[in-house]
Parts: sequence; C-alpha cells; structure tokens
Amino acid sequence: MVNELSRSVDFEKFSWKIEDFSKQNIMKLRSKPFKIRGCTWRILVHPLRSDVNHFSVYLMVADSLPPYGWTRHTVFKLVLINQVDNSKTIEKETKQKFNGGHRCWGSFFVNLSDFYNHNKGYLVKNSCIIEAHICLSDLAPNIQVHPNCSPYHDSSSSGGQATETSSDRDSISPRTSGSSAAEGETQKGCSNSLTLRELIDLKSLAGEGEAFIPLLEEACTWHPNLIQCQKERTRGFRQWAFTSLGQVLHFLKTKRVKDMSEEDIKHLRDLWKELVKSSGFDLEWLEPYVESALGLKAYMEKAKRLKKVKDTVVGLEIKMKRLRGELAAAERLFEVSRRELSEVRRGFNEMDMNSTIGYAMF
Repeated sequence: MVNELSRSVDFEKFSWKIEDFSKQNIMKLRSKPFKIRGCTWRILVHPLRSDVNHFSVYLMVADSLPPYGWTRHTVFKLVLINQVDNSKTIEKETKQKFNGGHRCWGSFFVNLSDFYNHNKGYLVKNSCIIEAHICLSDLAPNIQVHPNCSPYHDSSSSGGQATETSSDRDSISPRTSGSSAAEGETQKGCSNSLTLRELIDLKSLAGEGEAFIPLLEEACTWHPNLIQCQKERTRGFRQWAFTSLGQVLHFLKTKRVKDMSEEDIKHLRDLWKELVKSSGFDLEWLEPYVESALGLKAYMEKAKRLKKVKDTVVGLEIKMKRLRGELAAAERLFEVSRRELSEVRRGFNEMDMNSTIGYAMF
C-alpha cells in the first residue's frame, strides 16, 4: 500500500524482528528504544487479547517528555513484512502530530487468523518482522496529512469480539499511551481473559458516561492491574471506581487548556483525591497528567501576566519608535535652522533695541 509519501521523503529505517513470538508477553510487546533524527521511538504491537481479532502496529514517542507543551510533526511509515511474498507486505504511511495527548499513532494491519497462519507469510518459524520508516516533517514540508484519522478502539462497547470498518482498517489512528510507568508494569497473576465488561455494567454508563467506555478499555489494556485489583471488590464498588476513573480520563481527554477555570480545577482535584484515596487503583501512570492539569491555574496566571507585560513592551516599543522618528525630524529641522541663523548673523551688527533712535545737532 504505497502512496505519494515514498516518492517525496527520504526515510530512516528501524527493523524489529520478533523471534519466538508465541513466547512473548503479547500484552506488552514493544521494541527497544531507537533514535532517528535525534528523537527516541518505540514500535508497539497491539495487545492481543481474547476479545480482539486483529493485529495492529503503533509508533510511540519514547522520549521522557512532559504531558503538555510539546509537539512533534512526523512523517512515518509502518511496515509488516511478508516473509513469503514481498508483494503482500503491508505498509501504512502518514504524517501526524505527536503530543502529550497523542504519543502513539498506528493502524490495523491484518486479521489475527491470517497473522498466525504461517502460510500467509507474516509469522514464519514463530518470527515476524516489523519496520518503522521515519522522517520529521520539517524535512518534507509538502506531504499531505493522511485523510483517515478517526478514533480507533480495540473492542466494541457492547461485548464480543471487536469489529472494524473499512475506514478503520485503512486509517492511522492515535493511541494515548507511552507513560514511563507503563513501561515497567508486569502482569503477574493477571488473567488476560478478564475484561472490563465482566467487572462492571457498561450499559449503565448512559449519556456522557458512554464516552468513558473506550477510554476505560484503553486504560485497562495498557494497565491490566486496573482490572486485577478490582476482582475481589463488590460490583457496586467496581462500578463507582471505574466510573470515577472514566470521569478523570474524559476530563483530561476533552478539556482544553484555555477553557480551564477555577471551578474545573477544584472539580478535578476533588475527584482525583477521592479516586486515589478510595479506589485501590495504582494510578502512578496517570498522576503526572493530573498534576499538570491541576497546575494550570498558576500557568494561566503566569501566561496572563506574560501577555500583559508583553503588550506593555510592544506598546512602549511602538511609542519609542514614534518618538525616535519625531526626534530625527526635530534634529533635521534644528540643523537647517542653525545654518540659517549663521547666514543671517554674517555682517549683522546688533543694536540696543531699547535705545532711542536719536539725531545730531551738529
């Protein structure tokens, strides 16, 4: 699936061969960090759970970066190599914007049944090969953004295996992930078959709560201990805990920095305090993002003060420019007048203007 990107961009390639695939921890399967053009990346393989029937690949920013205040425009290509027939190698190419909210971008590549079928050529001798081809977009400014960038989730909200539309299959979509806490998580004692919908009643999340479902499913995919730690809780408690977590995730996902008010900050602080104190979740991976959001009040005040001082400086600069112009004009006029005065004085004898004219009698 080659498009105009390959004809316009010089890519740098990183190849990842995953050997003994069946023996890997497929819930947390990611490459070692690699650097291209001074930036650090990882390749992620979509977690392979019992309720997922597709194989997906993502590119993730692996640098230690804050939750906000950075953006990385990147042209890249993800490739699943067909080791039997190169013409069936699958490529997905795009130009996307990475930031604190979207550290991962990727796409559906192939159905799991086809991936595991050795005759298909994607998994041969229990090994597969994935490549990332990367070029920062400032080196390729004329590339068009991929037309399909709709949200993409591992599973549907109504149960059963996930389904994909043709648009999903062709799109490069974001995945909010990549925190340092997620890198070090293990899954000892975690049952991969246990899903969120088995713990709580997703149908009860009506209205705004429906927006929590994909966020909660995604969080549980990357942090399975969220499910594990609630297994022994009552269903009512689990419902409250995951609903509260969904509120926090939805708040962070939808609230824009410029719209944050003191009331919003208070609401988030109270919600977070109760969630940390009572839910039993290990939320170390989420804490930096919440703390950053709670610190937005001071940031906004400083930004407001910065704008005010900047406006003052700009105003004074304009005034100084005007005054410099007036001073230059006055200096030119002064020089003309000084020369004129010198000419008039030449051969001129001054008189006492207060004396009488007088006359002589002799």
